[in-house]
Parts: sequence; C-alpha cells; structure tokens
Amino acid sequence: MKFRFLLASRLFLLCLSSFWIGNAHSQSVPPLTPLKSLHLVDFHIRDPWILANAPSRTYYLYATNSDPVTGVHRAGVMVYKSKDLRSWHGPSVVFTLPDGTWANPQEEAWAPEVHAYHGKFYLFVTLHNSAKIIAAQPAVRRTNTMRGTTIAVSDSPEGPFTLVKTDGPIPPANFMTLDGTLYQDGAGKPWMVYAHEWAQKIDGTIEALPLEADLSGAAGPPIFLFKGSDAPWLDAYLQADQRELSYVTDGPELFRSKDGHLLMLWASFGPGGYIETVARSKSGELPGPWEQLPPLLQVDGGHGMLFRSFEGQLMLVLHRTNTDPYAKIYEIEDDGDHLVVLRERVDLDGVR
Repeated sequence: MKFRFLLASRLFLLCLSSFWIGNAHSQSVPPLTPLKSLHLVDFHIRDPWILANAPSRTYYLYATNSDPVTGVHRAGVMVYKSKDLRSWHGPSVVFTLPDGTWANPQEEAWAPEVHAYHGKFYLFVTLHNSAKIIAAQPAVRRTNTMRGTTIAVSDSPEGPFTLVKTDGPIPPANFMTLDGTLYQDGAGKPWMVYAHEWAQKIDGTIEALPLEADLSGAAGPPIFLFKGSDAPWLDAYLQADQRELSYVTDGPELFRSKDGHLLMLWASFGPGGYIETVARSKSGELPGPWEQLPPLLQVDGGHGMLFRSFEGQLMLVLHRTNTDPYAKIYEIEDDGDHLVVLRERVDLDGVR
C-alpha cells in the first residue's frame, strides 16, 4: 500500500510539473522531490547497478526508466540516491533516448551501468529495435531483431548522458547482445564484456570487445570467452530438449580479487530460478581460459554487481524476480580465488 500511495503522490506532482517533463525528447529531466525517503521495498527495478561515488559519499542506484514513476514515456535511465544504502531519494531521469538513432525510443532501455573513467562518467545501456531484423544464425528457431549495448557519457553521475554513437550499438550490429560492462585490463586497455544472446546463439556466450581509449567505439573484433553450457550445473539442469533451445548467459561483471585472480559474475537459470554464479580466469587475464565455479546464490537472484561501501565492505546487489525487495543487497567476502556470501542485509530492505 505504501508503494501505491507514493506512486500516486508522484503522479500528482508530475501533473503539476508537466511544463518541464512534457518534453520527452530531452536528454535530461529535472529530478523529482519525493515527499519522503524511499526504501528498497518501495520500488520494483531490474538489473540494479550501484555506483559508490567517493567524492560526494553518495550511492547512485541506476535502473531502467519507469514510465508510471517518472512520467517520461520514452526509453531511458533513472537514478535513486542514498547516503547510507537505507534511505533513497528520487528518482531523476539521467538519460532519454533521442530521436534519430538506430534504436526505438518506445522500447525499454535495459541493464544500465555507470562507470567512472578518465574523469568522466560512462553509461552502458542495452537498447532495442524489434522492427529491424538482423541476419539469423544457423539453426536459430526464432526471429532475431536488433538489440545491443551502447555507451553514453556525462561529466556527472547525475547526467545528462549523451550517446557516443548513434548509428548502431557498440558490438557488431548483427549480434543480439546485452548487459555490456566496462573492464580495463592490466595495460589500462578498455573492453566491453557482454552477453551474446541465447536467443540468437542457443548456447549463449560471454564475449569481450576492445574499445577505443575514449570509449567512442570498437577498437577491434570481439573475442570469445565462454559459453553457457561450459557451466556443468547449467548443463545438468536443462532437459535434453531444452539444451537445443536455450543456455542463458546474463549480466557479466569483472572483479579482480585481493590475490590477483580475475573473477566474473554472471547469471543464468536453475532449479531455484534466477541464479548468480562466478567464473574464474585460469590465466588471470581476460582471454582466459575460463573455469566455472559453483553458483554464488541459487535462490531467485541474479544479474549482480559488486561495489564497496564507504566503510570498505564488499557488497553485492542483484535483482530478484518474485520477492520484495526486487533489488537485494548482500555482504560479500573476497577469499582470493573465489567469493563468499557473508550475510543478507535485510536491514537495508525497509518495511512496507
């Protein structure tokens, strides 16, 4: 009931403020001022990404724009802000898809991430155009349409973000890709690591694309890292007929452990629903080879990312599909060659 009340209150305020939100084509919308602070149980979001911005000691929680909450009926990204991970304020819209790009502004923007890089902030976000058919791969049983991660830049974590490329996604346009994330190798070279969709590949893959130094586009062809069926638990979970249809790979994020191991969070599905799992590079470098570790969490939770609290604690935030709050936070321990869940931070959920 609290969520409904807050939602109704926001919509009322939006109506009063229609003179500045009516222009859905703008790159930015002034932030809303909520009647009171929110908690994680008060809003339903997928693919949460938290940027812990040390200069302002502010946590930014980015999510797909929600039309009913912001009043912006256009593909975009919104952000909530917090000082303590308990009380959140917002949202404000930090990016809306402009006209004249390859993507459809009436389809959702997925899996936003914001990275601090070379004095600026870069938004990685997956866009779509279901009206544009791309070349089908052999043995694919479904229509493949344009979907890919792109990049936008801003001087502030609060936006507005402007696309660095408008004529296509950053990975090859004939690939169905999503959930791109930023990784810098030991030489400082930037890469986009992304999921190549099971909807196109059947056996979904994780791939890496070298980027230009300013993240304006690709600096070379992508490389293959691993495929969904490499995870023995995923292969065992799927029935024989399902193996011909879908090995889902979602939400990669890279993490260099305290002992120098290169780990990768990624997500798929198992008996408990959405699953958060980890891969480890045997070479310690991006090309791998990669080995699959046991799942990190197996109960309705995936597409996770790691960040450190301002007190130095390693934290995991992920999204759940069936249980409040949809954005869930855990404390994590870095054990060098693997990660361990310490505890579920139920105190951060809030109460309805």
